[in-house]
Amino acid sequence: MKRLEPEIIDYYNIEVAKMILAKYGMSPMEALRAFVCSQTHNMLENSELGMTDFGAEALFEIWECEKNTGNPRNSIYIKGE
Repeated sequence: MKRLEPEIIDYYNIEVAKMILAKYGMSPMEALRAFVCSQTHNMLENSELGMTDFGAEALFEIWECEKNTGNPRNSIYIKGE
């Protein structure tokens, strides 16, 4: 696995955590932890998967799909439906 550059990961961490915080009312640390500990984040870190082709809003939706279904691959962004 080729790991994504830390600066890019940091950008997505900040942006997605803001969206989690806004929608779910978590503290900033809880929101960041929720994203960083997710399968979605694990996929983001792997540069070979091309998750940076998606914007932060799409990654939030993928994370939210994982939260609701248990699998980020159920997201329409990944399934392509």
